[in-house]
Amino acid sequence: MKRKADTICAIATPPGRGGVGVIRLSGPDSFAIAESLSGSLPAPRSVALRSFRDAAGELIDQGLILCFAGPASFTGEDVVEFQVHGAPVVLQLLLKACVDAGARRADPGEFSQRAFLNDRMDLAQAEAVADLIAAGTEKAARAATRSLEGEFSRQVNALAEALIELRVWIEAALDFPDEDVDFLADGQVLSRVNDLLKRLEVLLARADAGRILNDGIRVAIIGPPNAGKSSLLNALSRRDAAIVTPTPGTTRDVLRETISIAGLSVTLADTAGLRETRDHIEAEGVRRAEREMQAADLIFWVVDSTSDQAQPLPGLPSSVPMLRIHNKIDLSGLPARSEGREVWLSAASGAGLNLLEALVAAEMGLSESDGGDFSARQRHVDQLELALACVRRGRDELAASGSGELLAEELRQAATALGEITGQMSADELLGRIFSSFCIGK
Repeated sequence: MKRKADTICAIATPPGRGGVGVIRLSGPDSFAIAESLSGSLPAPRSVALRSFRDAAGELIDQGLILCFAGPASFTGEDVVEFQVHGAPVVLQLLLKACVDAGARRADPGEFSQRAFLNDRMDLAQAEAVADLIAAGTEKAARAATRSLEGEFSRQVNALAEALIELRVWIEAALDFPDEDVDFLADGQVLSRVNDLLKRLEVLLARADAGRILNDGIRVAIIGPPNAGKSSLLNALSRRDAAIVTPTPGTTRDVLRETISIAGLSVTLADTAGLRETRDHIEAEGVRRAEREMQAADLIFWVVDSTSDQAQPLPGLPSSVPMLRIHNKIDLSGLPARSEGREVWLSAASGAGLNLLEALVAAEMGLSESDGGDFSARQRHVDQLELALACVRRGRDELAASGSGELLAEELRQAATALGEITGQMSADELLGRIFSSFCIGK
């Protein structure tokens, strides 16, 4: 990939007013542009107070300037940061002055893209920058930080290296066979392949947990009228988000609240009670509840514990996991407990809510003590699944036909899939899709 030669600039702080705003420059002309605005530059990695003026000599603002000489910078290029007052008009004036002096406004994610292109970070680490910015919980932020530090990449690279090493060994043995030893039949190759499969399965499970931690989950709260669905939403969100009355059919539309459970961002959707009705508005609410079930990652099927026997399960989507919640134990006199995928609780008193939260964490492969190994994205999970499928096919071919050639090819494809994660083997189209989702200035 070719390194870009122009100089880019962008506002690196969020939109709106603030005490401090940051303008960032990156590229070969960064120092010259910054000097034209500030009069003189401090030594690299030093900070200085300067007055910033436009091309006409008009004062824009007074603030701090920092210079980072490439390649020892975030992007690997010469980088300058202006720290000025955070008024939007001040930032726009300074940004325009940078453009007038020869810089180009950066595209979304272009600073991180240059860091990747200049080998300052790999693709998984670059994506972790965006994940850290977007993190909605403490655990998600910590997981993104670990990915940014290279934890996920190190595990991927170690597996890719093991795949390549085994493939090279197999191909060398095929090209220069030892007449006295059938290396494919001695069990050593199969043992190494099975070891790789186990390592891939473990990494896939960790990556999927990291994806869930990063993306969060959608939970549909479903059940018959007056089972306490809205009360459960209020109890979990710790505020009166939904109207609660003794009248069946109070909830007509879908009401959403985003909360944190075991460090996981969870979007709860309270829905209309499922029942046959002639009320056109309520019937539409029931239809929306059914659509919400199909789009959910997890379903809370809420029933009244005082009359569980009269509340059979509806036709829930088989592809979505479900937790059955026996509510109103404060009225039925039952103790708070959990068993399998069922929990007995009281949304009114709060008894058993902690059991439900633990059940959600367990269902999603997380726990209160598990901070998550690293953040990951769906494309990472997809590539790990592809690598796993390739190695499994190779193992099966070896077991069925003893074909080392087919195994070596499947190992090559698996290593290529892992290379897509870190960007060692990534098409320009993929890079464009990834970095276009970043915010401008990163």
